[in-house]
Amino acid sequence: MARSNRVLVVGGAGYIGSHTAKALSERGYHPVVYDNLSSGYREACLWGDFVHGDVRDGATLREVMTTYEIGAAIHFASLIEVGRSVARPDLFWEVNVGGTTSLLSAMRDRGVARLVFSSTAAVYGAGAGEGLSALVEDLPKDPTSPYGDTKLACEKMIASQASAFGITAVALRYFNAAGADPSGLIGEAHDPETHLIPLAIAAATGTGKPLTVFGDDFDTPDGTCLRDYIHVNDLAAAHVAALEAELPTGAFHAVNIGNGQGRSVREVIAAVEEATGRAVPHSIGPRRPGDPPSLVADPSRGADLLGWKAQTSSLLQIVQDAAAWHRQQRYGRTSALVATAAAHPHVRAVAAG
Repeated sequence: MARSNRVLVVGGAGYIGSHTAKALSERGYHPVVYDNLSSGYREACLWGDFVHGDVRDGATLREVMTTYEIGAAIHFASLIEVGRSVARPDLFWEVNVGGTTSLLSAMRDRGVARLVFSSTAAVYGAGAGEGLSALVEDLPKDPTSPYGDTKLACEKMIASQASAFGITAVALRYFNAAGADPSGLIGEAHDPETHLIPLAIAAATGTGKPLTVFGDDFDTPDGTCLRDYIHVNDLAAAHVAALEAELPTGAFHAVNIGNGQGRSVREVIAAVEEATGRAVPHSIGPRRPGDPPSLVADPSRGADLLGWKAQTSSLLQIVQDAAAWHRQQRYGRTSALVATAAAHPHVRAVAAG
């Protein structure tokens, strides 16, 4: 267990990080969000404290860990756009791997011995979903992008340092995070947006371009890709479960976080149409290179090791929560129309030293 209830949420101003900060607060923890706001939003930091800082800045990380008596860390801070990773792999290695190196060093120096790491199903590679079988954690790893390469490298680095330095760590391999908190306070606001559900909602509501379906000739029930959609609140709960799981000192575990059910692109379109009451204008395009026909988690290890399983498994509920968020989006695309976090006096900004 953590030595205190203060948890450093690195990259906590982002989509999954902000939902996790909320989940931590509701569980009785005190989140300290640490983010450089390059892709996250200050308006999303509504729980605990906020420190502006970069994960590669070891000196500031050490200061924050000391000042707040941090007991554990959850690490979200990374570059995530697969296409951009192909164009600028240098940035992805610098931020994703370099940032993780910096965080691990600061943790060792300040005696923080519990880490939950944001990983990805991209570590498995394009051939992992052949035969439409669910993916287990021990499959061979063959990433098809620099993004996947960097996440796998981070997992290996964390595993080796966990054993060497007595850090207990869990890497959560996300499948397709989606949805939004029903409160409407936080949700998905990527720029640029590359995820299917918000793109389909934008197409349906006329706030975005018509959707392109990349391939309808896969060996799947309706010819379109199958993906495992996990509600972001379930994903946030998985981080709390990983933080609290009774694990030996120095242990490292990688855990799939998904529903265990594949839903096709056509099914997502149908769910968006039901949730919004509008048609999703779309066309069929060619397959994207490297797209596997299916990426579906075997979530058994999450249940066995962490005592966690998805609670909001309905695709329609995920889409309804996402659509509700996008109708009254508080920051990001409609940032000029939203209230700022300064309107919430329980949130205290702390300048990075």
